[in-house]
Amino acid sequence: MLLEAGFLIKRFASERCPAQGHCVKKSSAEMRNSMTDLQAMGERAVSAKYALQKVSAQERDTTLREAAKLLSSQAPKILDANEEDIRAAQESGMHPGMIDRLRLTKERIEAMAEGLCQIAELPHCVGEIMERFERPNGLVIEKKRVPLGVIGIIYESRPNVTADAFGLCFKTGNAVILKGGSDALCSNIAIVEILRSALEQTGMPADALQLIESTDRAAAAALMKMNGYVDVLIPRGGAGLIRNVVENSTVPVIETGTGNCHVYVDKDADLDMAVRIVVNAKTQRIGVCNACESLVIHRDIEAAFLPRLAEALSPSRVELRGDQAVREILPDCTPASEEDYGTEYLDYILSLKTVDSVEEAIAHINKYNTKHSDCIVTQNKETGEKFLGEVDAACVYVNASTRFTDGFEFGFGAEIGISTQKLHARGPMGLRELTSYKYVIHGNGQIRG
Repeated sequence: MLLEAGFLIKRFASERCPAQGHCVKKSSAEMRNSMTDLQAMGERAVSAKYALQKVSAQERDTTLREAAKLLSSQAPKILDANEEDIRAAQESGMHPGMIDRLRLTKERIEAMAEGLCQIAELPHCVGEIMERFERPNGLVIEKKRVPLGVIGIIYESRPNVTADAFGLCFKTGNAVILKGGSDALCSNIAIVEILRSALEQTGMPADALQLIESTDRAAAAALMKMNGYVDVLIPRGGAGLIRNVVENSTVPVIETGTGNCHVYVDKDADLDMAVRIVVNAKTQRIGVCNACESLVIHRDIEAAFLPRLAEALSPSRVELRGDQAVREILPDCTPASEEDYGTEYLDYILSLKTVDSVEEAIAHINKYNTKHSDCIVTQNKETGEKFLGEVDAACVYVNASTRFTDGFEFGFGAEIGISTQKLHARGPMGLRELTSYKYVIHGNGQIRG
């Protein structure tokens, strides 16, 4: 498998053109970048992960703060690179919602830098003794938190993931190999160059962070087979990417999921609050996994609520797709199909479903959601607790926007992704989710009889 991975990755490459400062995708015939030798990259990552074991927590925090300073001071370099990506995306006809995910601004770069600073301020968890107990024979057994090792991350569009992934992995003593999407290649190259400079300037192993610059899918396919080098793989992107990684990777996968997020407006909802929450969850940023895609409404408040909501959403020109009961109140509403209720639009589109009870709302949500984030708006505490207990999702809200499902908002500094599975990690993945544990046993000569 390792030889096959190395062979595949050597077929394709991309590199930055030093003469013009532009990001240029190269064909296999023009390959000149040794970083595209994935097997060698894996070897360097393994060396880096062992080197990181000798680095103190304070040294890692110093490096993160230096990286944040460099991101801020070199923001123009990142913006120039991002502009190349945006221009290419517009020329290719990319959907506006996806372009929004791709776009960087000075404010978004500052948020990336602030995320690294927040990570630096967080308590260290590596080395933590999770449990300690003594056996009758005198053995003292400790369960100690340790890094995962080398983490591979395959992701699409959002270049801020590059900094977030570095910060969380480095804080927890993990080396990371990144494979971003081709649409964000120039941005990712610029960000990684800056972050590696911070590693070098603070005496850290630069290969704790590496970027696969190949734009060919063979690179991702090869990364999925890097057993022996990569300890865990995390996909972050659309349903197609995640399904491809889950089905084809031989490296263990932590599955992050798409976000068909719901808001249920209960019969006991404060309607002003409900309007604010739905508008925020739907329109504050459309191209993200925690945006609301589906609205469920109790029949008793539908007539009073829907016209107010439609008026509030009209400045954003949100297309509403509803069932018959919704369309009787909003005649201009598009009929909703079965497919609509299960779709993550990443667009100014919202599906609407009428229900007669909280039980029906819960059943509808559990059928169509992606186990990401769902919300109830209600003033009835008992109904809210029922919703919290029975909706199957990583994050379940009462009276708050689903847009808060985010590592930064949860106080994690950043996130490596939103896990929608139930093994090892669930919800926004912060520092602890990037660790494993080992048992450390202290004896004084015991042997087993």
